[in-house]
Amino acid sequence: MNKGLKILVGILVALVVLAGTFSAGIIVGNLYLPQQEIFQQFLLAPQIPSSTTSEGSEEFKQAEGQDLSEGHPNLPEGHPSLSEEGKNQDELSSLWETWSIVHELFTPFWETWEIVHDQYIDQPVDDVSLMRGAISGMLASLGDQHTSYMDPEQFMQANIPMEGEYEGIGAWVDSNAEYLTIVSPMPNSPAKKAGLKPGDEIFAIDGEDMTGIDGNIVIRSVLGPAGSKVVLTIRREGEAELFDVTVTRAKITIPSVEHHVLEDHENIGYIQITSFAQETRDELRKGIEEVLSQNIDGIIVDLRYNGGGYLQSAIEVASEFIPKGVILYEDYGNGEVNTFEAKKGGKATKIPLVFLVNEGSASASEIVAGAIQDHERAPLVGMTTFGKGSVQNWIELSNEQGAVRVTIARWLTPDHRQIHEIGLEPDYIVEFTEEDFENEVDPQLDKAIEVLLEQLGH
Repeated sequence: MNKGLKILVGILVALVVLAGTFSAGIIVGNLYLPQQEIFQQFLLAPQIPSSTTSEGSEEFKQAEGQDLSEGHPNLPEGHPSLSEEGKNQDELSSLWETWSIVHELFTPFWETWEIVHDQYIDQPVDDVSLMRGAISGMLASLGDQHTSYMDPEQFMQANIPMEGEYEGIGAWVDSNAEYLTIVSPMPNSPAKKAGLKPGDEIFAIDGEDMTGIDGNIVIRSVLGPAGSKVVLTIRREGEAELFDVTVTRAKITIPSVEHHVLEDHENIGYIQITSFAQETRDELRKGIEEVLSQNIDGIIVDLRYNGGGYLQSAIEVASEFIPKGVILYEDYGNGEVNTFEAKKGGKATKIPLVFLVNEGSASASEIVAGAIQDHERAPLVGMTTFGKGSVQNWIELSNEQGAVRVTIARWLTPDHRQIHEIGLEPDYIVEFTEEDFENEVDPQLDKAIEVLLEQLGH
């Protein structure tokens, strides 16, 4: 890449960064955007010399101090500033100052960009990777684990549960552990049929060692066309040696709601909500109607290992069980607070309930469970929830370059409880151990049944 082209690429990247900054301001609502007239004046004003610093060169000072009311060679006759006696002088000066600060701030960045292109040993360098790395580093410097950059592959993976189907092995996984770890195989999935279990760690894929590789990258190797095979090398607690599991991938459909009437307690309905997707409300309403049609007396709602989803879906789900009142508050950094209340028409607002939660219940799950607990609509049974009480905007970037996930607010329960990094403590704490899983027993569900029967007077 010649020097002129490198400079052009740098300018284009700068424009993309600035455009993204203003877009974020529109979404978050706390950045100042100048009025169009003032911005036009800024564009018509003399260009800032390349040598300008925050203190400014003499040329810059002269441009900054120019009285626009006395005439400007770039301003057309009749321009507002010509007839308003320099009314907008302060605004223009402020814009000059801002540009000067930005110019100085980004100088080390462009110097580094130039050094890499001129001196790095392996040329040519990948400009797209440099750009993505710069965005990732910028967001990581905020120190918020939920504000991050997702490249196109990661963005696709993050949206799989929301879109309802994909091709792979059919398992919920933890990508933040040392190795990609199975949280739970989906019912009737290839992962389930192959014998994978919660806690299984994927050490290698098709013989390739995954040590030290980010879990989000490992996921890409697990996904694949339906009908193809993948060999997973597994470490399992209690097993002395690693072992291979061959899984035949399939098209996986992910319903966000499962429901049935309990076999041993035909008066109790069971509804499991696995995610908060666009269709969750409709699936939930259908599930409630079907279990109610079987003359049940109460419902157990299972939110265990539900990592969350859309805020709107959480409000809609909570509204099916809470007839009225606040569901949550969104508390923004600028002091603004948004209040979200229950929607009318819920189908299970009076029937006795018990909710199941655990350490895998996060975000939207905690919004629902927190509202249920504060309204004293139902007791919670299980383990303390994950503790993700922040709100993110997912902003897709141009040209299919992934997305930026930005924390914009924290949410509070109806009683103004802070959940972030704390979680919700159940009314009844019950563990679910590996031994319980191996023995195919569920003490948390058993306790939920016991508590619900007590409500019913049995």
